[in-house]
Amino acid sequence: MKLIGRQTWQFENQPRIIGRAAVVGPEEGEGPLSADFDYVYDNLEIGEKTWEKGERKLLEQATQLALVNANITKEELQFFIGGDLLNQIISSSFSARKLGAPYLGVFGACSTSMESLALASLIVDSGAGNYVLAGTVSHNCTVEKQFRYPTEYGSQKPPYAQYTVTGSGCSVVSRTGDGPVVTRATIGRVMDLGIKDPFNMGAAMAPAAADTIVSHFRDTGLEPGYYDLIVTGDLASVGLPITKELLQKEGIPMEQTTFNDCGLMIYDREKQPYVVAGGSGCGCSATVTYGHILNRMQKGDLKRVLIVATGALLSPISYQQGESIPCIAHAVAIEKEG
Repeated sequence: MKLIGRQTWQFENQPRIIGRAAVVGPEEGEGPLSADFDYVYDNLEIGEKTWEKGERKLLEQATQLALVNANITKEELQFFIGGDLLNQIISSSFSARKLGAPYLGVFGACSTSMESLALASLIVDSGAGNYVLAGTVSHNCTVEKQFRYPTEYGSQKPPYAQYTVTGSGCSVVSRTGDGPVVTRATIGRVMDLGIKDPFNMGAAMAPAAADTIVSHFRDTGLEPGYYDLIVTGDLASVGLPITKELLQKEGIPMEQTTFNDCGLMIYDREKQPYVVAGGSGCGCSATVTYGHILNRMQKGDLKRVLIVATGALLSPISYQQGESIPCIAHAVAIEKEG
């Protein structure tokens, strides 16, 4: 690994994603990416008595499927890096208890998917481990209950609100085996433009997404056209246009490539109007990346992609005390060999 510029790691030993899995709930299964998921539940309970247990089950299943797809056992796994949105990241920590591998719990809110993948790649690239699992999870009912209003409350959402994805995405990173290569990662800075509304995540996170994208191209010397696809994590219909405007002001020629958002890709907003502005949550970029995007890479439709996962670093206590919402974004480049 070498540091290029101020914020970007360039991996020189070709850490690669040798196994992955995406497990989702019923609403995600009704969306346009349904065929790209490994398993789709037909109920939000996920067969459990509480939403929190259901969320944990999603992650446990995704970790198991990722190991199977990587053709390794959990005894061969050397590290697990995971996080989620619940207090004390209990979904990941409790899942780690069952998995039994050495565990690093991380919290980047919805940016956790790429934070965990960047750290897993760093461990593998440095030679400190050869089989590292990265993963995250979210559940609509647990997150809405914690950060906004419980679903049962039936509150009306503003038009800029987003819908938390019920889903888990995991990957196994290794220096050996076959799979797309993680080539570089740009670690984001915390940005805060003073937004205090916990429904307005897209606007809050957009500056962090733009800052990380600018930093990535400044550090690497690349241009957006190098990538076949650049996607943000979960800015949805409000945050993505703001990010485009910010990048235009910075002179970043995003018209060179396809620029999209996982929160807009995972749902059909016309057929699923309850998602309002689009998807969000830790499971959003994780399931879209480890399901749809890497499937397209495997088919040869995409050769180089940049995933820019965004996260709002608030807590229930912070916004109830009137604090603004600090945000972050981490970018990971994944490339197909040949």
